[in-house]
Amino acid sequence: MSNSISQQGSDDIAFHMHPYTNAITHASQGPLVITRGDGIYVEDENGKKYIEAMAGLWSVAVGFSEQRLVDAAMRQMQTLPFYHLFTHKTHEAAVRFAKTLIDLAPVPMSKVFFTNSGSEANDTVMKLLWYRSNALGQPNKKKLIARHKGYHGVTIASASLTGLPGNHKGFDLPIERVLHTTCPHYWREGRDGETEEEFATRMAADLETLIQKEGPDTIAAFFAEPVMGAGGVIVPPKTYWEKIQAVLNKYDVLLVADEVICGFGRTGKMFASETYDIKPDVMVLSKQISSSYQPLSAILLNSRMFDPIADESNKLGVLGHGFTAGGHPVAVAVGQENVNIIRERNLVQNASVTGAHLQQRLAGLSDHPLVGEVRGVGLIAGVELVTDKAAKKALASPGQLGTAVGRKLQELGVITRNIGDTLAFCPPLIITAQQVDTLVDAVTQALDATQQSLRS
Repeated sequence: MSNSISQQGSDDIAFHMHPYTNAITHASQGPLVITRGDGIYVEDENGKKYIEAMAGLWSVAVGFSEQRLVDAAMRQMQTLPFYHLFTHKTHEAAVRFAKTLIDLAPVPMSKVFFTNSGSEANDTVMKLLWYRSNALGQPNKKKLIARHKGYHGVTIASASLTGLPGNHKGFDLPIERVLHTTCPHYWREGRDGETEEEFATRMAADLETLIQKEGPDTIAAFFAEPVMGAGGVIVPPKTYWEKIQAVLNKYDVLLVADEVICGFGRTGKMFASETYDIKPDVMVLSKQISSSYQPLSAILLNSRMFDPIADESNKLGVLGHGFTAGGHPVAVAVGQENVNIIRERNLVQNASVTGAHLQQRLAGLSDHPLVGEVRGVGLIAGVELVTDKAAKKALASPGQLGTAVGRKLQELGVITRNIGDTLAFCPPLIITAQQVDTLVDAVTQALDATQQSLRS
């Protein structure tokens, strides 16, 4: 089998697999082998140091090489290296962390179910929603609505929720029962003369039209990220969440807030549901829950979601679902210590204050010839690149401009991620204002260098 992968619509240069891992790398760039990390920085095998402006994969909240997390893992390994949560059994670390999460939740929640990744968590929520509908005697209420450009994972079920064509092509996805409504990207999708509020009204109307078309008695839940991450860091327009929730309440559709990227301080609040006054029935958490030092995710369910599931499992005698490593004692111990650090060091406040500085500095790039839009909140941001501001278009091959600027940034010592032609930024929550300045100065240099190369 060939290890070459073409990426149509993203770049016109071939991509290759690293021979010993599944890392997909640019053919002319080669694999970047990272050997160590410290704070907001990582270092490659040649000793070159980089600002990790994506916190790994949106996830290393407290930075790299945090000794307290290493120690927490070691203590738990020495005490109880593994136990499961099956057959009426549990362990202290899981109980303790579940209580912490319930106490942190922005709205009343009833129970926590631990899994190992955001994909597993969303997959599990889908199963539980179907189980709940059966419990309520609503066997037709099984359809799920997500959004175009939304991201919810890569298992068969969660990838179906994901609204990105690249995660569907070649995989026979999405599966049945999964529907998609419009993406709330005002800059890209707004009509001439349409205000943000009017755009939000139209987005809510699109959702309501879809629900009516499919039949309200067939729709179980709506899945959405408060801020869309992997779809391009898309921040909701004004009044969007207020209007969307009104539609869901009207038709008795549950709301699943996918806080995998947004949770634990990213938007300047502990959860983005607080930032946007979202009242979810289910919250899906991962990534910053453990700063990705351990694989860990959690599902928080309110009583409206949980009680019918509990009643049905009592009736059937079993809830036939779980994972061997779900609630792994080492993972939840690290998660607990990670949350302790976030709270003790006021990292949510830092995301708010230093995040405002990041947003201000990036907004200063808006007049650059290659910048179409700067968007973000807290310590998450996107810079969408164009070559034609009026037409909101970049180069002929989608993603080519983003790749070029991203590669130049890496040469300058900053690791980011281009999502098509959008540069994404999601640095560790520990970043300082001075480090933000260094980061944005490098972005400016990369933009200038790319512009010069396009002229020549």
